[in-house]
Amino acid sequence: MSNYKYDQRGVSATKDDVHAAIKGMDKGLYPLAFCKIMPDVVAGDAEYCNLMHADTAGTKTSLAYMYWKETGDLSVWKGITQDSIVMNLDDMACVGCIDDIVLSSTVGRNRNLITADVISEVINASTEIKAELKKHEIDLHLSGGETADVGDIVRTIDVGYTAFARMKRSDLIINDIQAGDVIVGMASYGQSTYETEYNGGMGSNGLTSARHDVLSHEYAEKYPDSYDNNTPKDVIFVGSKKLTDKIKVPGGEMTVGKLVLSPTRTFLPVLKKLFKTHRNSIHGMIHCTGGGQAKVLNFIKNKRIIKDNLLPIPPLFQMIQEESGTDWKEMFQVFNVGTRLNVYVKQEDAQAVIDAAKHFNIDAQIIGRVEEAEENEVIIEHEKGTFKYK
Repeated sequence: MSNYKYDQRGVSATKDDVHAAIKGMDKGLYPLAFCKIMPDVVAGDAEYCNLMHADTAGTKTSLAYMYWKETGDLSVWKGITQDSIVMNLDDMACVGCIDDIVLSSTVGRNRNLITADVISEVINASTEIKAELKKHEIDLHLSGGETADVGDIVRTIDVGYTAFARMKRSDLIINDIQAGDVIVGMASYGQSTYETEYNGGMGSNGLTSARHDVLSHEYAEKYPDSYDNNTPKDVIFVGSKKLTDKIKVPGGEMTVGKLVLSPTRTFLPVLKKLFKTHRNSIHGMIHCTGGGQAKVLNFIKNKRIIKDNLLPIPPLFQMIQEESGTDWKEMFQVFNVGTRLNVYVKQEDAQAVIDAAKHFNIDAQIIGRVEEAEENEVIIEHEKGTFKYK
């Protein structure tokens, strides 16, 4: 898939225009931190700080809408709520915040298309997710939110959350990625001990590309509300798959729709366990969402990141690449491609990170290393090729 085709869909892996727009804004107390960290405006305590983060499930809601209409399966909407919540939680976890997080939802729907039972599923899912994380000693506080009928501006539904936390500055993990560090990568795919089925590893990034490149053009006529009508028709649903087609995955098979809709996995249970013994050993953490394996470029200074042992590419991303013809350099920048959370530590601390992940049946391994450089650079050395990003 050419960049031109990707741009035609109105999406960007690098968000260059957004970064340009905000480059003059205050970056908080620690500019290289994965999330913006503010002074403690709540109590004015210099030993504490505040974090506020907002994110959505993105265009994954359009795919959920289509799958729900095709199958009547309401369960995909719980996954959408999880997507939105986890995109906040796991970003905040990258600065060491994994507990006592306040969540507020913002849901905008087209009432003519999104029924009351869908809204109920979306809203009630947050209570279920809270209860599931409580089993791992992680406390979320649900403060309510806003649900609005805004069909004039939202085609189907938009599901977003804002998260807030107050924590000790001494508990923060600020990216200080160092030459000599190794990178431990954790898998986005598989079935962890706290998941009920196989996870394809999609997360909540690259959905515009995934659904249009994988799914058949028949959906363009069937679900015109699932995409922007200003988009050129020759890049709308250009794949060969139907939502209910089956694809083989470890342990069985799943429908294409459910595979792509796999809820974004949270790594909070893993990090809760890891932080008990190795919080101070972590030099940096990167949640490989928008920007994929090159996302770390925004959080280093004069470093070369070499990733030469990424986890295996799971069936979902193999399917997307085969259907789209996207070159692998772009695949690694648009998608996590199976390796989502990256932890930067000294060699001697790597096994503790791997063990924490494997305790929850999540694959993890050393995927690369860090070197000094004159300018920031990511190099991926893979059987698919060698790719450089700056």
